[in-house]
Amino acid sequence: MMTLTFQSTVAAPKEQVWRWITSVDGISTELAPIAKMTFPSHVRSLTDIDIESGKRLFRSFVLLGGIVPIDYSDLTLVSLEEGEGFLEQSPMLSMKQWQHERTLSAAPDGTVVKDILTFEPRVKLSTPIVKWFIQTLFSNRHKQLRKHL
Repeated sequence: MMTLTFQSTVAAPKEQVWRWITSVDGISTELAPIAKMTFPSHVRSLTDIDIESGKRLFRSFVLLGGIVPIDYSDLTLVSLEEGEGFLEQSPMLSMKQWQHERTLSAAPDGTVVKDILTFEPRVKLSTPIVKWFIQTLFSNRHKQLRKHL
């Protein structure tokens, strides 16, 4: 099992950051141009969905470069705390275990966004490649956060 942590301070209030991190547009912008996640057409924000802890919300395909399917995630939220963050534990094709915790906290100059990713690939030999990909993807996500917020 591996754990990676990413943290950025953005110059925006928590309410604005919350709207961004839960919106399909925000998620898509953070992942671009490396990847894209699909969402049902009626979902514009995670806050649009009635969430039952631990129950699958929908299947999202992960597209490399926004085009080539490389994985899927049965998006499952354990918690979604308004303005504070979320805990996602989604079954994925490529992962034996996947957990993404994102928290927001107020800072004097904006908001701190922290991501903690805990994962275990199904194929042990792929661990270095998977670790590299997640590091690259989440470094990009935080770069996009800082750029847009």
